[in-house]
Amino acid sequence: MPAAADPSAGAAVGAVTGDGAVRAQALADGTAVVPGGVLEGQFGIAHAWTIGLCALFVLVTLAVAVRARRTTRGAVDFYAGGRGFSSTQNGLALTGDYLSAASFLGIAGMIALQGYDGFLYSIGFLVAWLLVLPMAQLMRNTGRFTMADLPAFRMRRMRVRLACAVSTVTVCVFYLVAQMVGAGALVAVLLGLHDGGTFLGMDAGQARTGAIVLVGVLMIAYVVYGGMKAATWLQIIKAVALLGATGLLTALVLALFSFDPRALLGGAAEASGHGQAFLEPGLRLGVEVPGDPARTLFNKLDLISLGLALVLGTVALPHILIRFYTVPDGRSARASVHRTIVMVGVFYLMTLALGFGAAALVGTDRILALDPSGNTAVPMLAEEVGRLTAGPVGAAVLLALISAVALATILAVIASLTLASSSSIAHDLFGHVLMWGRPKETQEVGVARLSACLVGGVAIVLAVQAQDQNVAFLVGLAFAIAAAANLPVIVLTLFWRRFNTRGVEWGVYGGLSATLLLMLLSPVMSGRTDPVTGENLSVLPAGIDVQVFPMENPALVAVPIGFACAIVGSLLSAERNTARFTELRVRSLTGWGADQG
Repeated sequence: MPAAADPSAGAAVGAVTGDGAVRAQALADGTAVVPGGVLEGQFGIAHAWTIGLCALFVLVTLAVAVRARRTTRGAVDFYAGGRGFSSTQNGLALTGDYLSAASFLGIAGMIALQGYDGFLYSIGFLVAWLLVLPMAQLMRNTGRFTMADLPAFRMRRMRVRLACAVSTVTVCVFYLVAQMVGAGALVAVLLGLHDGGTFLGMDAGQARTGAIVLVGVLMIAYVVYGGMKAATWLQIIKAVALLGATGLLTALVLALFSFDPRALLGGAAEASGHGQAFLEPGLRLGVEVPGDPARTLFNKLDLISLGLALVLGTVALPHILIRFYTVPDGRSARASVHRTIVMVGVFYLMTLALGFGAAALVGTDRILALDPSGNTAVPMLAEEVGRLTAGPVGAAVLLALISAVALATILAVIASLTLASSSSIAHDLFGHVLMWGRPKETQEVGVARLSACLVGGVAIVLAVQAQDQNVAFLVGLAFAIAAAANLPVIVLTLFWRRFNTRGVEWGVYGGLSATLLLMLLSPVMSGRTDPVTGENLSVLPAGIDVQVFPMENPALVAVPIGFACAIVGSLLSAERNTARFTELRVRSLTGWGADQG
């Protein structure tokens, strides 16, 4: 995924501001600036609503976590929520898990700036669930708590679990750091600190650090106290709030255009400055470069590579996979995916209205002035729509609602990521590698809680250190690693009789190494500059240029490498597990013995 593609990762989100002089005066006077001008005397109201709604969400979810602790007694409760959630509840939780800030803020922002090309991300994210659908029931029937349970059923458990744990923790930590940096940047702008102001004596850097630490502590509390039960209810609450807030804003936007989609699209195209091209492909993705056929080819391949990462990575994301184990059986897992597809599809349709609405009502120039990646588009749209429908108070309240939902979105996702990584450390590394598959249940759950603290602490430290860096590529990297390292193991374990332990190890380590190496050598890390201004657009300083790989998305190359390594490794090993494969196939189709490991 390109650097701008991870909408959730490092971008600030907040209120719209005018030019620099007006912004500075507004901050000095204690007023907020909105697209239509200075909102005199409402700066405190907007902040009070935002902080109040965020505090309400935190208090409610902490109460849920404490309540969940009372009924969380064993490993099944901690890892899988007691397998007592219905398909509807799990569908909502899956929706909450999947719709991160990347979806809520980023997709709409990309549509606002890139038009049709921005919507391609929505298509990629939605199509991924059509691939998840046939896998859900098989995964629920063959696994127990983590992804490693699937290959470990057929093969030498210690080596397989070690490889899967390495991949799981790597994906989760990359995703965690990006989300936490995004939370810090979001808070800084919501408090009006991005232009040099202060809040309770804190400048922007201190506020970002404080937000990262606070979010990290909260995610540790959710996992330690409530395990999967708390995480699931957190996702359900977040999904309802997200869908409700998005639906409200969508309805208000359409009402301003008399519920005429043609008027909305026409207004967006006109305000974008690109005219009809705004509604056609090629504005950002797969761009044709006149006189440079090689660059044109790589641009088109990059688009294909992005699609592969989005579609194939979703199936193998650890925090998505463990959700299938929270329902009673495989049929419920499949039904929960059906419900998720409907809710995710409705959500991405609403992002069309939000994105084009932001382009038409706010304007791309204003969005770009505050955040070139477009992540501020939805809050800016909320403020403008609130002002047009209910005046200054409406602007403050609607902005606060959308901002609180954005923070809740980040908080919910990082709790699930922490749970997925701590579960893998406790169940796979401690329970089956260090304890040879014979741990006491209380020991394993205790290690899972300790692991949540350790993973959370590491993520906090990394996020604080990286808060001034462009970490947008990390979420895309997580998707690519999941597709290249995890997916080959899942698919070949389920469908290839010849697959064995060496194939798992080579597939995981080969796919993981290829993805990391290609990303390191890509334009995302070094060698990319703005053709007009010459500004460095890569992660590494301008003086460092190790770019060799010409594409920003490594999935097109890394995924085939992952599959090839898994296949070659299996063929070079004499290990056979035919009987176990036959038993696994029966289990995957019937669910027989699924909860016995």
